Amino acid sequence: MSRDAKQNEPGFFKTLESDMNVNEMTKDFSQDMNDIIEFYVTPENKAKLNKMNPMKRGFFSVVWILKSMILKLNPMRRVMLLAGAFFIITAIRIEFDEFNVAFSTDFSVLGCLIIIILLMLELKDKLLAKDELVAGRKIQEALMPEESPYLDGWTLWLYSRPANEVSGDLVDFFYVDDDRATLFVSDVAGKGLHAALMTSKLQAIIKALAPDYKTSELISKVNSTFYKEKLRKMFASLFYVEIIKGSNTIEMVNAGHLPAYILRDNQIKETPHGETALGLIKNADYSVFKEEFKEGNIVVIYSDGITDAKNRAGEFYGNEKMKSVILQNKELSAKALGEQIVEDIFQFTGQTRQNDDISIIVMKKM
Repeated sequence: MSRDAKQNEPGFFKTLESDMNVNEMTKDFSQDMNDIIEFYVTPENKAKLNKMNPMKRGFFSVVWILKSMILKLNPMRRVMLLAGAFFIITAIRIEFDEFNVAFSTDFSVLGCLIIIILLMLELKDKLLAKDELVAGRKIQEALMPEESPYLDGWTLWLYSRPANEVSGDLVDFFYVDDDRATLFVSDVAGKGLHAALMTSKLQAIIKALAPDYKTSELISKVNSTFYKEKLRKMFASLFYVEIIKGSNTIEMVNAGHLPAYILRDNQIKETPHGETALGLIKNADYSVFKEEFKEGNIVVIYSDGITDAKNRAGEFYGNEKMKSVILQNKELSAKALGEQIVEDIFQFTGQTRQNDDISIIVMKKM
């Protein structure tokens, strides 16, 4: 490389400066601080913080965060943290004076070393757990249907995006037999690994039972099976759709889920509200409601991660914004309409971290 080229080449600090966006870093730091409080401070203490002045709020925030952090460590690591912090803060020095030789030992270095080892152990645990979650996410993606599956007489678009590494939402499409196809959105209560495992179990139950039952009987049977096999206090909502080949009528069941939107003649209506969610009681009956469709009619089924999406001001995306996007883009294909809805959500939320799984199915009659 020539001398001129070297002179024109940006230095390390200049490159670093160009990569740093102060506004973005400030937003990320603010979000990280909010996440720390959300994770470590109990709801009761959060309510108390809101009533305090800024100085008092800062002091108690630090105290409660440290207390919660210590309690989340195992006993050995608690001892390490307290010992390391003690050595650093007090900066104990011990004087030795033998044979007229005096020297001192500063244990703050040892305290720093203990804290570093503790951080290494915690990071190791986190990385191992994350590897497991990433593997779980790959399995979930493998079980997902294709984004735009073929269904005679309809165009479809299916989308799901987890808030964390794994999802508690379930979106699926499959052919029950030569004459019937089904698609559904389900939302298992909670997030994380336990919810993700329950979605896989629920998906397997539905696929195993669907060929042997009609729609209303199927959801009742799915509910009783899920009730017996789920974890305690867990439940799931489900919006289930069945399409008969060659028919313009589809059958729907809503088990504790949000109503779907149906667009006809420039007007949006909601389907009936949900009945009992899956897993709440052992025996539950479900109603089937039927809708007839003609060319251009649209059905949008979604999870609450869409309407409950928040921006930095704490405002919800809500139903009206979603309806507006559907009306404004009703001429688009199912895929293009769905992508427009998702894009509008993320424009609304901006840099705010996604706080719930987002799932949506868009159906358009051809």
